[in-house]
Amino acid sequence: MLWISLADRIGSGLWASVSVLYFTYVAGLSVAQIGTVAAVAGAVGIAGPPLGGIVADRLPLTRVLIALQLLRAFASFALLTTDDYALLLVFSAVGGFGDRAANVLTKLYATRVSGPDRVRYQALNRTVANAGWALGGLVAAAALTLGTTAAYQWLLAGDALSFVLVALATARCGEPPSAARTVATSKTSAPAARPAGPWRDRTYLAYVATETVLFLDDAVFKVGLPLCIAHSDRAPHGLAPLLLVLNSVMVVALQVPLARFGATTAAARALLVPLSAFFALGGVAMALSATGGTVAVTLSLTAAAITFTVAEMLHATVSWELSVALAPDTAQGAYLGVHGLAQAAQRSVGPLAVTAAIAAGPLGWTFFGATIAVTCVFQHHLVRDRLTRPALSVPPVTVSEH
Repeated sequence: MLWISLADRIGSGLWASVSVLYFTYVAGLSVAQIGTVAAVAGAVGIAGPPLGGIVADRLPLTRVLIALQLLRAFASFALLTTDDYALLLVFSAVGGFGDRAANVLTKLYATRVSGPDRVRYQALNRTVANAGWALGGLVAAAALTLGTTAAYQWLLAGDALSFVLVALATARCGEPPSAARTVATSKTSAPAARPAGPWRDRTYLAYVATETVLFLDDAVFKVGLPLCIAHSDRAPHGLAPLLLVLNSVMVVALQVPLARFGATTAAARALLVPLSAFFALGGVAMALSATGGTVAVTLSLTAAAITFTVAEMLHATVSWELSVALAPDTAQGAYLGVHGLAQAAQRSVGPLAVTAAIAAGPLGWTFFGATIAVTCVFQHHLVRDRLTRPALSVPPVTVSEH
């Protein structure tokens, strides 16, 4: 599955780097139309995780993943066939749905396969995914030097082909065990009480709400840092891509070593305390970047990037473990699908929160970091009473990959 993640992210890196340029120069859309396409794709994508999770608890997971990858491939290929705005809107929405659903179900697959070692597996997966994303971006950058319509089209075609490759590779993977399907198909055991489901689980819904706040580090890198640099007369504009590279390099180098600090459910929960400190420090560093000369601003922004990257890696470890540990074994798909809403919601809320922090100045960034830090502490208290049972009852299996 790690090779599958690599191929997936290489393809995504090809398209993410040029999507706006493609819609501008090849499809001929206006800025408002491009914004609407992105907004609609994001909104439709919100439905992907919960719906995908429910289906995955009832059908073989590999088959659902294959279907979603083929849906993503269809959406990408379809974009190549038209420059009609309405059709581009529809195909982008279909792709957004498939992307968000496939993302959470890939996590579910890893959970079922890796068992108690899921934290380390997730660390390896994030390392591979970041490497694939960077590689795809480098290929896209090289292709863009041509500046031709064909170059844009080949990059989009490469993205679509990567999903076909991923679907074929997934078809050769074994089906992981599922407690939900075992209970549903068992004919010899006594009827088991079905869990109420995540939508009636107030603690889990509260946990997902706090996760939406903790995922705001993503908006810092995608919106906050670039905007601060672009609107500052003391920060070199070339610093923005360098900080994104720094983020990727740190994740590739440090995600696996840091994962050992959250190898158990109790350890993952304990990480919320230092995580709160890193979020607070990141907010302070961003606040300091509003004052001083070029050197001071550059150092402050670099410190903020480093601090938020550490927070991102720690939160990835915590989130991976707690989202599974808080879910009943017989409804992991449904629960992880609801957890996927946190990232989807953050994509809408995050840019607004970050731009508000920029507008408010140093005090705004300080408040931004402090709010996430307090949320960490609240989540630490919220999950305490739910983490007394074993984290996972489904035994790990070995899945052949080719």
